[in-house]
This record gives sequence, C-alpha cells and structure tokens, in this order.
Amino acid sequence: MTQNQEKINHHGKRAAAIVTGMLQHARTSTGKKEPTDLNALADEYLRLSYHGLRAKDSSFNAQMVTDFDPTIGKVEVVPQDIGRVFLNLVNNAFYATQQRKEQVAEDLSGFKNLTGLDLRTDGFHFIKRTDNGVEFRIKDNGTGIPDGVKARIFQPFFTTKPTGQGTGLGLSLAYDIVVKGHGGTLEVESTEGVGTEFIIQIPA
Repeated sequence: MTQNQEKINHHGKRAAAIVTGMLQHARTSTGKKEPTDLNALADEYLRLSYHGLRAKDSSFNAQMVTDFDPTIGKVEVVPQDIGRVFLNLVNNAFYATQQRKEQVAEDLSGFKNLTGLDLRTDGFHFIKRTDNGVEFRIKDNGTGIPDGVKARIFQPFFTTKPTGQGTGLGLSLAYDIVVKGHGGTLEVESTEGVGTEFIIQIPA
C-alpha cells in the first residue's frame, strides 16, 4: 500500500507538471514588452535556478561564470517570458552537468570543473541588416546532445531525460517565446560528451 501510494503521488505530480507545461505552452502571453536590463534578468534567473536546485539537493554544486556586456542597454522584451527562457535553459544546463559528473565520478581526470556553466552576452548585428540586437550564450560542460536527436529537441513533449524527470515542454516553450514572441532566434551547438551551448538572439 505504501509503495502504491508513493507511485500514485509521483505520477500525480508528473501529470500536474505536464498539464501546467501544456497550459503555459498554449497560452497567449498577456505580458507587455518593456525596456529590460537583460543582464540583470539573466543573472537573477541563473541564481534562482542554482538555489532552487540546491534546495532540492544540498550536494549539488556548480562553478558559474558570467560575462555580461554593460553597453547593450535595455531591450524591449516581455521580462517574465524571457526569464522563463533563461530558467529553462539554465535548469537544463545544470541537469546535464550533474549527469556528466555522475558518469565520470570514478575518473575526474578529464573533467576539470565538476560542473560548469558559462553565461555570456554580447551586442551583435543581424546578418545583412543594421538593426541592433542582443545575443546570449548559455554554455555547459555536461553530457551534450546526441546528433541523432538535435533536430527534435524543440518539439513539444520530446525529452532526453528519464521518465518522470522531464515533460519535454521546456525547450519548446523557450523556442516559442524567443522566435514567435520576440522575433528572435534560438539555436543549439552541442557535442556529445563535451557540452552544449544555446545561442539566443533577440532584436532590439
């Protein structure tokens, strides 16, 4: 009975997470774009993700490196939505680094930083255009994404996480917010066993 109750509770929470993700995915954003300091927003959600994971697992630790460009100024975005993008991508990065740490636990000689997350921002110009924008790069030295699934990672409900650990809606939601909601781009560069880098470009 106890085991059955634990299973019911576990799958109930998973179903609730999926439904919540579906509602977020389907909803039309009611937020308004406003001039936002994206450097401060990214830093806030980076720390929110880190401390949230630490609250769940006190043994979790990560080396975080940020390199923000103070000259980019404020950009018109929906801060709550872009914050959700940062949170999803950073959570995934921390998950990947933790998984790789566990994989190489017996031999750390090839894994200099147990977990590493690099968050950078730079000013950029769209190719063949003069409109200014902002580019964010979120890089980790985690497990990486296999070549065979890269083309599917932004599809709703697709996840590489074990059953019960992911709904497959985080990256899909992030893609919709950046591309459809803000007219930007979200791309990924990854090498299995080396790490992953997500590149977000948002027009000013």
